[in-house]
Amino acid sequence: MGSGPGRPRARVLFVALATPALALLTRRQQLLGYVTRVVDRNTIYVAIGNQIESLRYIGINALELHHPTRGEEPGGATAREVNRALVEGRWVTLVFDVAQRDRYGRLLAYVWVDNRFVNAELVWQGYAQAATYPPNVRYAEYFRAIERQARTRSRAVVHRRDRAA
Repeated sequence: MGSGPGRPRARVLFVALATPALALLTRRQQLLGYVTRVVDRNTIYVAIGNQIESLRYIGINALELHHPTRGEEPGGATAREVNRALVEGRWVTLVFDVAQRDRYGRLLAYVWVDNRFVNAELVWQGYAQAATYPPNVRYAEYFRAIERQARTRSRAVVHRRDRAA
């Protein structure tokens, strides 16, 4: 094994791959992940490096599948299927805001797939509402604006609930 210009890079690459991907967040604030499973309307499992992480979309709240007192909200299963069609089995870019985890230990991220902003798409299609949870407010006004547009176009979550009932 000779030393050459490629050899040091191989060691650097090995070190980068051996470092947990989440430790790199302080420098980059975004990661590439592969969606292994869609849990519900705003929670997914993502493979990042050699870890599987539970991830909740930032800035939105969608119809419930397993509400503790109300059970499944009308339209919850449809919202999950729309989410599944958008991301399951696909590579996604995860963009982080100020807080990177919620109180349940889930990652919090804005999710992009093929130049499509998934969080916003769910609001635009009427399967989620804008929901601001400081300190993660980077797109709060944007989500509120597209929610208003969705209401104007009869795509609001309330409309989805009524149709599904």
